[in-house]
Amino acid sequence: MNLECEKELNIAKKAAKEAGKYLINNKNSLNKELSSTSRDIKLQADFEAEKIIKDIIQRESDIPILAEETGMSTDNSFKNLWIVDPLDGTANYARDIPFCCVSIALVSDFKPIIGVIYDFNNDNLYEGSINTHAYLNNEKIEVSTTKRSDDGLLITGLPNDTDYSDEALINMIRNFQNWRKVRMIGSAAMASAYVASGKADLYMESKSYLWDVAAGAAIVNAAGGKAIISNQNDKFQVDVLFSNSSLKI
Repeated sequence: MNLECEKELNIAKKAAKEAGKYLINNKNSLNKELSSTSRDIKLQADFEAEKIIKDIIQRESDIPILAEETGMSTDNSFKNLWIVDPLDGTANYARDIPFCCVSIALVSDFKPIIGVIYDFNNDNLYEGSINTHAYLNNEKIEVSTTKRSDDGLLITGLPNDTDYSDEALINMIRNFQNWRKVRMIGSAAMASAYVASGKADLYMESKSYLWDVAAGAAIVNAAGGKAIISNQNDKFQVDVLFSNSSLKI
């Protein structure tokens, strides 16, 4: 694989914490809307946090980067790739809803190898890799042992390209009826971290983006769960099913 996992994990942790601290300490100046669509916004925060992360990675690693705001850093072929979401949960950040984070992953042949998620509002750093267990602030975390959906907690979401037709929403509600509790928190990366740490039992979403979930996949797997990413399209949209691996679904 030609990866020094400990070295690369430390790079990701450094970049995530520096970006997260910057997002917290400079929110007044960063919370400026640069563009918007009917379902999404972009802030100054997204671009400035991404620059901090990319600068650190490019100083300390020669692996190319796929970043949410600036895309792919190379046109060359590659095996290993950094995947960066500088601010997952931008709309939450803009409205002072404390479910947002920095998410950095390293993939090899698009298989998640390393994941770091920094919940900067709570100073919580989640991490995991194929060579390590999963940790929250250096304390080992594990997925839950819930076996039945009617005992469980599902996290899901409504990404930008969600089908809002009556039929699609009715099907979603039918699925909700199988669960004890359902949550939508507006951050795919935080949802992944909550599955990894046993706060939730399943995270499921269609047409999320790879940069939203790649780090979470590595952490969920390292915590003993099962992270499935499928149906990637040319916009890097994916379907996601991250479970505690005990659920019968």
